Amino acid sequence: MIDAGLVEHFRRICGHEHVLTDRHELRTYESDGLRHYRSPPAVAILPASADEVRQVVRACHDARVPWVARGAGTGLSGGAIPVENGVLIVLTRLNRILEVDLDNQRVVVEPCVTNAAISKAVGPSHFYPPDPSSQVVSTIGGNVAENSGGLHCFKYGFTTNYVTGLEIVLSDGEVVTLGGKELDRPGYDLVGAFVGSEGTLGIATRITLRVVPEAEAHKTTVGYFESIEQAGQAVTDIVAAGMVPAAIEIMDKLTIEATESWTHAGYPLDVGAALIVELDGSEAECEARFGDVMEIYERNGATGTRVAQDENERALIWKARKAAFAAMGYVSPYYYVQDSVIPRTRLAEVLKRIDELSREYGFKVANVFHAGDGNLHPLVCYDARNAGELERAEELAGAIVVACVEAGGSITGEHGVGLDKKRHMTDMFSEQDLEAFQRLRCAFDAEQLANPDKVMPTPRLCGEVPGPYRKHPLEQAGVAERF
Repeated sequence: MIDAGLVEHFRRICGHEHVLTDRHELRTYESDGLRHYRSPPAVAILPASADEVRQVVRACHDARVPWVARGAGTGLSGGAIPVENGVLIVLTRLNRILEVDLDNQRVVVEPCVTNAAISKAVGPSHFYPPDPSSQVVSTIGGNVAENSGGLHCFKYGFTTNYVTGLEIVLSDGEVVTLGGKELDRPGYDLVGAFVGSEGTLGIATRITLRVVPEAEAHKTTVGYFESIEQAGQAVTDIVAAGMVPAAIEIMDKLTIEATESWTHAGYPLDVGAALIVELDGSEAECEARFGDVMEIYERNGATGTRVAQDENERALIWKARKAAFAAMGYVSPYYYVQDSVIPRTRLAEVLKRIDELSREYGFKVANVFHAGDGNLHPLVCYDARNAGELERAEELAGAIVVACVEAGGSITGEHGVGLDKKRHMTDMFSEQDLEAFQRLRCAFDAEQLANPDKVMPTPRLCGEVPGPYRKHPLEQAGVAERF
């Protein structure tokens, strides 16, 4: 248990009401969006400023207490699961937009500002492109941790393409600034190293982002197909034709059934897949490319199409896609979200393999994904009330990850590794790769107090070297143990 004196110190920093120790209050924070991982923290602290974060982290460092940073808790990899007998630093009170500088296309925010709030603050002339579908609840701090992508990633890129500067608190409480407002500061790209590090290198308390001008026009279309393979081939043809849509998304039949039950967006239920393509740019460009897209739909056997006639219909089309995860409750009491990436050219092959695995394990698998960059989000449907189904669903999800890696892909596209997929790191990376990751991690956090036991597949101590076992200095001091 954490020393009572340390808890009182936290209360002096943040105020008594912002330091939670009651077990019922702590249950709120025992999990993130991947609900079957649960671990209540010993204490949850809600700092109100970057300086309070610094003081809390410094106190943890002095007491050698591990900690985990948490934002909205919507992550899907177990990355914000607390450490047993550790501290959870909840950043929800750091939710201010600090500066809007449209002349230089920059915004400075605290970590718990949402994606949607940024686009609202800079609109209607500008917008913030990374849109991980959950943009109304997804926070920038979490997006930085996982390097989130989303609907617009094919054309506009990922979070890492929009973060230009960071103020971070290191695990010893030191505050450092990486980057700034300029797009490419000379020197090592430490901003790039921090984005996607999943909370293992420190806490971002101030984030400088790039925003871009809103396009003159948008053209949103949906093509309906008898099979998801046909929709996938249409994606391949669109990219091969030199088009770069603002967004290009696929939903399969099961996903359509789920979302239509909730949103009533007007998607037909008798189709195998829906392909959403949104074009943006000048009016002339959108009109020219629109004809090309419709021709590709027809060539690949589309049974029907839909074109948004106004902004309301465009929003309705996207409402269905963005509701996919939440709406899955209409077809299954439980589901396991996976997140892997494959080359677009292997799309039909991998989707066929997922269908085979679905039949093999006896579980329905809904497919909804960012088709432009091959980022799959298969949802394994199961019922945890039945003995053994959770374990088999996890096994099926793992088999899908392996299939994606074997096809030349990645174990994650935007949800992160966290706890959920650290066992798959060795499927993708060599021991030498993992050692390089560990050296970088130790350069930022030598004692590994920041989000320990995440990402890396096995516990590793800083300073480990190949060869015969040597007791690490932290082991000798009784601070760490090997297991």
